[in-house]
Amino acid sequence: MSHQVIQLNNRERATLRAVGLGRAEMTCSCEPDLFVDGLACCDQFTARRLARLTLIRPLRAGALGERVPALLTDQARSVLGLPVDDGMETAA
Repeated sequence: MSHQVIQLNNRERATLRAVGLGRAEMTCSCEPDLFVDGLACCDQFTARRLARLTLIRPLRAGALGERVPALLTDQARSVLGLPVDDGMETAA
């Protein structure tokens, strides 16, 4: 299996770190909005790119447009050089 190399800029890495610290929520949508510390992320292009690359995902299912906690995927943790969570990735 080959691994895709993902190039991230500093803003994308900072956004991932905020998600990893539990400071972010995202809307349940095909084009999710991201909120950090309760405020709308000023760069929704970055938020949606991270979601499309499957680096972030909602912690749980929710109603369309509902805000739920955002979670780093194992792939994002790997990109950031963080240890992979034990079983958290599969929680829904």
